[in-house]
Amino acid sequence: MTQDASAGSKDGGEKLITSNRKAHHDYHILETLEAGIALRGTEVKALRAGRANLKDSYVDMRDGEMTLVGVHISPYEAGNRYNHEPERPRKLLLHKREILRFGQKAREKSLTIVPLRMYFKGGNAKVLIALVKGKREFDKRDTISERESKRAVDRALKEGRHR
Repeated sequence: MTQDASAGSKDGGEKLITSNRKAHHDYHILETLEAGIALRGTEVKALRAGRANLKDSYVDMRDGEMTLVGVHISPYEAGNRYNHEPERPRKLLLHKREILRFGQKAREKSLTIVPLRMYFKGGNAKVLIALVKGKREFDKRDTISERESKRAVDRALKEGRHR
């Protein structure tokens, strides 16, 4: 088997760990970017068990690096005294030009960077981060009314097909 063929079979798609559903409700998502995460051994095992929470987390720019802050990864049950700290800041693995581009846009337009979902891709832990702008209360109401009207239309079409 060639090296290219073995690399393709290893990929296997994405396995979702957790997603930040509240982000879609609270923010207008402008742009997304996939980033790797620098993790410790017990953190990876806890993520494979699905023990993570993205609620109230964000990305911070420090010393030319992006850091994931506020992500809770529960301690691994079978871990020993070297178990990880649940809410420690975690470095994101990105190219320098991506960090500069996202950081510059966030500063210029006073936007926020938040994680949308965490997943395994090809055996590596990844996080999908987004450049977002906060929604106001009337924006949230508009989104809810649009979703409800779409459901009503879908329901009416479905009932029409069954008659």
